[in-house]
Amino acid sequence: MTCRLGHLPAEPVRRATPEYRLAILRQCDNGQGRKLDEGTALKQSEISQDTAFSFGTQVRKSPFTDAALRWGAKGFSVYNHMYIPRDFGDPVQNFWNLVNDAILCDVAVERQVEITGPDAARFTQLLCPRDLSACAVGQCKYVLLTDQDGGIVNDPILLRLGENQFWLSIADSDVILWAKGVATHAGMDVQIREPDVSPLQLQGPKSREILQAAFGEEPAALKYYRFMQVDWNGVPLVISRTGWSSELGYEIFLRDGRAGDHLWQHLMEVGEPLGLHPGHTSSIRRIEGAMLSYHADMDLSTNPLELGMERLVDLDGDVDFIGKAALLQVRDLGPDRLSVGFEIDGAPLEGSNTSRWPVLKGSSQIGYVSSAVHSPRLNKNIGLGLVARDHCALGQTATIETDGGTRSATVVPKPFFDPKKALATG
Repeated sequence: MTCRLGHLPAEPVRRATPEYRLAILRQCDNGQGRKLDEGTALKQSEISQDTAFSFGTQVRKSPFTDAALRWGAKGFSVYNHMYIPRDFGDPVQNFWNLVNDAILCDVAVERQVEITGPDAARFTQLLCPRDLSACAVGQCKYVLLTDQDGGIVNDPILLRLGENQFWLSIADSDVILWAKGVATHAGMDVQIREPDVSPLQLQGPKSREILQAAFGEEPAALKYYRFMQVDWNGVPLVISRTGWSSELGYEIFLRDGRAGDHLWQHLMEVGEPLGLHPGHTSSIRRIEGAMLSYHADMDLSTNPLELGMERLVDLDGDVDFIGKAALLQVRDLGPDRLSVGFEIDGAPLEGSNTSRWPVLKGSSQIGYVSSAVHSPRLNKNIGLGLVARDHCALGQTATIETDGGTRSATVVPKPFFDPKKALATG
């Protein structure tokens, strides 16, 4: 939900603007919302002007919420049962701040699921289709979690903190419940908990210089997908060379929530003279980079093979993981649909889509657009989606039913910008 308020409510109930009443009917995921009920979503005109919404303690603030408000946060979504800042003003300016300078984002909603114990490595491998045997202490990996049918439970970043200590830095789903359920029946000696860990993202071409000014040379020298533990004046941190932006960037994992306000303030005070802006994860940039968002572009109904993620699934080795038999069958038969990129004709899209748009060939639906936005850098409307495999060849054309009317679209290569990820890895 998107809270269009100047501050989070001190009392549980606030009157809502018409724009907010419509937005709250959508379950937002990094700007790529989905209607709560695609068949019965209400129109704005059907919502009472006196509608009020209640916020309880089941939606948690992050350690950085108060600081983000001081630095200009105007709107919030809910992600992993927590508030996440999603509005610092113009999203296009936020995009330019990211790609030209650097932004600081509160992503404490990316909760950590910690797996420890004598069987931690074997159990973590059971959850992940990717071969983790070569993952060293101090290394990160982008992984998928799959269920018994091969559906995607989540797509976290894995951090190996010790031989028998792993973090799954998760997207928006209740991974801790899934992991605890699996552990109950796995017969392995593991402990699973959510530790006091809250990440910030420092992203953009100036992020290395800012990180060095804030914490010294050693963290700024980290290689891509590596991390280190840092003692910052008695406050424990983990700093990784990762991020959700397709740009050069770092994540700073705070291990003591009491220091959240102090950490944000320190980074902004050090970084602002070097070009740092408070901001939020950019839907424009992540779609340019063809980065998939959980609940928007993938969920339990999608599998890694139709999304083109074969590199994250070890089907030929000895790796044992949940969903392997199902994914072997998908590979043998071939996926029925595939992930594609679209260029969408017409005037610039206003904001991001808030529902999955049907993709038609003639009168038949052949798929859907899951994420779409206008890229000011490319001066194009771009989108990601799933279509039937007979219609996914480059250059294929189709019709898209958007919220604002019908548009034509063409299947194009993805990512749409920096396809070799030179910016993030360089």
